[in-house]
Amino acid sequence: MEGTVTRGINNIYTVSSPDGTFLCRIKGKILETKEPEYNPLAVGDHVQFNRTSDAEGLITLRLPRRNCFQRWNPKGLANQTMAANVDLVLAVCSVESPPFRPRFIDRVIACSRGIEVAIVVNKSDILYTEDELERIELYRKLGYQAFSVSAKTGENIDVLKARIQGLTVALVGQSGVGKSTLVNSLIPSQSQKTGELCEKYNRGRHTTTHSTMIEGEGFVLIDTPGVREFSVWHDDPHLISDAFVEFAAPSEKCEYHLCLHDNEPGCEVKHEVEEGLIDPDRYESYIRMLHSLDDKTPKWRRALEKDKEDVKKDY
Repeated sequence: MEGTVTRGINNIYTVSSPDGTFLCRIKGKILETKEPEYNPLAVGDHVQFNRTSDAEGLITLRLPRRNCFQRWNPKGLANQTMAANVDLVLAVCSVESPPFRPRFIDRVIACSRGIEVAIVVNKSDILYTEDELERIELYRKLGYQAFSVSAKTGENIDVLKARIQGLTVALVGQSGVGKSTLVNSLIPSQSQKTGELCEKYNRGRHTTTHSTMIEGEGFVLIDTPGVREFSVWHDDPHLISDAFVEFAAPSEKCEYHLCLHDNEPGCEVKHEVEEGLIDPDRYESYIRMLHSLDDKTPKWRRALEKDKEDVKKDY
């Protein structure tokens, strides 16, 4: 049988299929995947499973993914997929409490592998600062849709709902930005738990602890857990520049074909930053992501390095 993962908790996955909903485990507890990951399955994955009872089954295969939203999990030392096979990622942020953090949005864009991204600025009932307005306008100039909404007052919720009609949408945001309240506004029949802010650090408390697929009227939401810190995946460093669309044209003029726009001479991207043609904070955001890869060694690579050391000791 085939179905779609709609939730996963403690290695038990809820799978929705034409024949009903089943609680499934992975057959043999290990699922073969193309690359090692922190979690072999994510909400939105299409799977094959064997039915073992009226309400249970064993997952035997993860079908090929169309795309995925993936971040680095520092605890597991591996990439972690939070949602798969989606049409749009909504990067949800707020004006304050917690404050507007454009570099968080940049990381969301980088982690949306093969997925279109739109920006939702919640709590629009609070006035924007000039810097916030300038950065939001910059994203729009770069081609990203940016919606200003208020889950509290209902402002522009209908506009956002019209944008996501017919789509499967992943909501990604920091803790406390009002993501669960936004879900409740988009799907009134839902009653997502909401939380208060941690006043000491002006950060939100986690209220969504695992990704969940929720059916709306003509659309599907995947509500992902709120995070305080967000790290980009570990992979080919050249892929990070794909998240910075303003780098595309000047990078063709770089002296080196595989220029990382960091310390290489003759870099046209750095030249445009110096000339004010590329926003310097966006460039700094890119550099921080690029350098963060130096601190990431995947668990499987650490295991290989340990094996090599053990072999040397044997000789």
